[in-house]
Amino acid sequence: MIKVGIVGGTGYTGVELLRLLLRHASAELKVITSRGEAGRRLDDLFPNLRGRTDLAFTDPSDADLESCDVVFFATPHNVAMQSVPSLVQAGVRVVDLSADYRLRNVSVWEAWYGEPHSSPELCQTAVYGLPERNRDAIISAQLVACPGCYPTSVQLGFMPLLEQGIIDPSQLIASSASGASGAGRQAKIPGLLTEAGESFKAYGVSGHRHLPEIEQGLSDMTIESPILTFVPHLVPMSRGIHSTLFAKLRDVDVDLQALFEARYANEPFVDVLPAGQFPETRSVRGANTCQISITVPQGRDTVVVTTVIDNLVKGAAGQAVQAMNLMFGLPETAGLDVIALMP
Repeated sequence: MIKVGIVGGTGYTGVELLRLLLRHASAELKVITSRGEAGRRLDDLFPNLRGRTDLAFTDPSDADLESCDVVFFATPHNVAMQSVPSLVQAGVRVVDLSADYRLRNVSVWEAWYGEPHSSPELCQTAVYGLPERNRDAIISAQLVACPGCYPTSVQLGFMPLLEQGIIDPSQLIASSASGASGAGRQAKIPGLLTEAGESFKAYGVSGHRHLPEIEQGLSDMTIESPILTFVPHLVPMSRGIHSTLFAKLRDVDVDLQALFEARYANEPFVDVLPAGQFPETRSVRGANTCQISITVPQGRDTVVVTTVIDNLVKGAAGQAVQAMNLMFGLPETAGLDVIALMP
């Protein structure tokens, strides 16, 4: 059994990790930390876990994380970078769901997050945890930086096109929309039902922290320098991301449907829909799946790719468990064979 620790298990990503790991046949949850909830049983805070675990939250200062085989960080940025170096030195493998190690360029990270990075030496050695791109590196990694939710939906949509060089990478556009859980489990006025309900808005239009992460990932797919215009939106639903991607085709004669089907034929968590079908967020709710469709409207020179994921699963906890499976030589689908919830 893989001995698992979780740092920061009181948010939406944390409880999603619990939901997946507590049913994982090869994982044993040993410790989960929280300063604010130390001593409280998990199933008291999250009643959906009743009958699944007797574990209680532990104060981080009392947690024996070094006895774990793998530790997940489901924390805001700047938390993992304080603790990960000592865990790595102790030989513990780490999957960080925060943004602390996603960017290889430390100065770029510091510019976007407005503070110094406390363990910059690990930014170069961390493996970016997008399995569909970095599977082999994840297998041998000690530190995996789990991709953000928006970056997952955008990169999977552009990947086949950039790898084959059939679009102009200097004119990429991503219009993405996320459910309210993307903002985390915290009380803020913009997230109240009466504020966000029956409304639709863009945010971070002049610059969003996921932009440099997305452009870094896209740059790894091509020898050129991608330039992306990225606009996120808030949708009044609890979970899910829908991304609509636009790019100019260099070759209008390529069979794009066949290209995407071939690229993702052996990917267990990417579903390329038949031509003429378009993905909906409800079709992936609760599942570690990305559904994709490809269209060239009016047969012109602009390709439109639409992708959907559950931001808490394929965009966070599910992808983290997928990385753990790879790191420990397990079937990649272990613990993740969940059918999406409908309606």
